[in-house]
Amino acid sequence: MISKKDVQYIARLARIELTEAERAKFEKELSAILEFVAKLGEVDTSAVESLSGGTELTNVLREDVPPADSGKRMADSPERLVGASPRKRDGYVEVPAVFERA
Repeated sequence: MISKKDVQYIARLARIELTEAERAKFEKELSAILEFVAKLGEVDTSAVESLSGGTELTNVLREDVPPADSGKRMADSPERLVGASPRKRDGYVEVPAVFERA
């Protein structure tokens, strides 16, 4: 059986405040849950076949290659892309500041 001290500890970990009535309620409820789980552990499952996900489906992955129509886009060099930018500095695209300096 779970104790009030255990309930207080769990509540503190969850960062929730409990009244005394709530502590007593959860002490009973958590104890009942743990007792049920213990009963499940007593069930003989030696004749039950193991399951792995409940389905026979597997992932089918394709080869990681770019689409045929993307050749033109991928042929652009970084220098050409930076050159097309309206604002650039030291070989990089310059964008407006996101953060203010302190």
